[in-house]
Amino acid sequence: MATLVPPATTVPQASSSPTVIESQKVDYLNLPCPISYEEIHREALMSLKPELFEGMRFDFTKGLNQKFSLSHSVFMGPTEIPSQSAETIKIPTAHYEFGANYIDPKLMLLGRILTDGRLNARLKCDLSENLTLKANAQLTHEPHMSHGMVNFDYKGSDFRGQFQLGNGALLGASYIQSVTQHLSLGGEVFWAGQHRKSGIGYAARYNTDKMVATGQVASTGIVALSYVQKISEKVSLASEFMYNYMSRDVTASFGYDYILRQCRLRGKIDSNGCIAAFLEERLNMGLNFILSAEIDHRKKDYKFGFGLTVGE
Repeated sequence: MATLVPPATTVPQASSSPTVIESQKVDYLNLPCPISYEEIHREALMSLKPELFEGMRFDFTKGLNQKFSLSHSVFMGPTEIPSQSAETIKIPTAHYEFGANYIDPKLMLLGRILTDGRLNARLKCDLSENLTLKANAQLTHEPHMSHGMVNFDYKGSDFRGQFQLGNGALLGASYIQSVTQHLSLGGEVFWAGQHRKSGIGYAARYNTDKMVATGQVASTGIVALSYVQKISEKVSLASEFMYNYMSRDVTASFGYDYILRQCRLRGKIDSNGCIAAFLEERLNMGLNFILSAEIDHRKKDYKFGFGLTVGE
């Protein structure tokens, strides 16, 4: 009987050369589209600048169909008036606001009229898949207080551009470009013909799934830095640094945004000693309760408000 000899096994020799890890290359032909230039601080503003108010507010919205709805708003509370003194001067006010809304996937029309005669209107229309027209106007009986603005927004594959035209011979343009998957750079220019003023600005934005960092500087003397850290799906922290080179004003703010199952709590504190909090409590489907508070110890100005929102 023949002897079976097992086949010889060859053991591969380990390579003596070190393993080279290639760095991830940036695909410049497949960059994401950035957000518009005017919204680069969007995440920070959500936490640091909620819609604070003083007094009582009641908002009711009734949908007539899927696209058209009417709104009614009542506000009662003090209004601040300009003063050269350090003390804050307030006068009691109350007004009613009637609104009409038309919302379509490609067209949005919003109109508001107040009892004091002010009329506000907003328009957003998608002229094409990449070009959007935005317009807003405010008409009032006070002289030189009415204004209007028209914006043309163009959305490219990895960039956004905007052109602005407003009353008073106001012209503006902005552009923002994605440089990498997370970094975008942009700039803006404007010309106010009525006041004979012009300006230029630059901005940078770096965002990931967990954080957003932005920086902006303008020839008007404004330097703005913001940072938002997403702790979890429901909790985020924000910070902001504002510096005005012309007036030498410096302000640092720190805020939070906490989303619970039935409510959302936002608040901030800044270097001027101002503390603010804003609570939105969902009582039922289509029924929200709002609490607003702002305390400024330096100016001895204390603002508290509550409201109720009915309808979606």
